[in-house]
Amino acid sequence: MNDNVFSYGYGTVLSADARNKVLRNTYWLLALSLLPTVAGAWVGVVTGITAQLSGFLGLAVFMGGAFGFMWAIEKNKNSAAGVPILLAFTFFMGLMLSRLIAVILGKSNGAELIMTAFGGTAGVFFVMASLASVIKRSLEGMGKWLMVGAVVLLVGSVINVFVGSSAGMMAISVLAIGIFSLFMLYDLKRIVDGGETNYISATLGLYMSLFNVFQSLLALLGMGSNDD
Repeated sequence: MNDNVFSYGYGTVLSADARNKVLRNTYWLLALSLLPTVAGAWVGVVTGITAQLSGFLGLAVFMGGAFGFMWAIEKNKNSAAGVPILLAFTFFMGLMLSRLIAVILGKSNGAELIMTAFGGTAGVFFVMASLASVIKRSLEGMGKWLMVGAVVLLVGSVINVFVGSSAGMMAISVLAIGIFSLFMLYDLKRIVDGGETNYISATLGLYMSLFNVFQSLLALLGMGSNDD
C-alpha cells in the first residue's frame, strides 16, 4: 500500500504526514490570499470603481466573475497556474467587497465595525478549526445539506436584490453566517481526515466561507448601527 494514500470513508485518503502537509499549505495560502483581498478592497474604496455596481448589475458582475474564477481555479489546481489564479480571484473578491466597506467607512464608527467583523470572523474560524481537530466522526454526510442551504441562500439573495427588504437582508446575513460557518467546519474536517488532497481546492473552499462570514457580519453590524 502507498505510504501517502490509503482508503477510508472518503475514497482516496492521505496519510498523516501528507494530511499535515495539505493542512499546512492550506493555512499558508489562505493567509496569503488575504493580502490581495485587502489590496482589492483598498483599490475599490479609493477609486470608487464598484460604486455603480448595485442591484442586478452588481449581482451579475459578482456571479459571473466569481464562478468564472472558481472554474479556472479548479481547472488549474494541479498546475503552476493554480495559485496565481486563486490570488487574482481574491483580489477580485476584495474589489466586490469594497462597496460595502465604503458604506461602512462612511459611519463614524466604521473602522470599529470592520475590526469587529474581522475579529468575529477570526473567532468563528478558530472555533471551527478547534472542533475539526477534536470531532472523531466523519462529517461527509453534512455536505449535501450544506449545498442545499447554499442554494436556498443564493435564491433568497437574488430575490432580495429586486425586493430590497432590510429584514430580508438581515435574515439572509444570519443564515449565511450559520451556513458558511458549518462549511468551514466541514472543509477543515475533510482536510484533517485526509479527504481533501489538494491544498488549492481546500484554500478556495475555506476562503469562500471566511469571505461570506465576514461580509455577512459586516452587513449585520452596519444595519445595526444608528449612525447613517
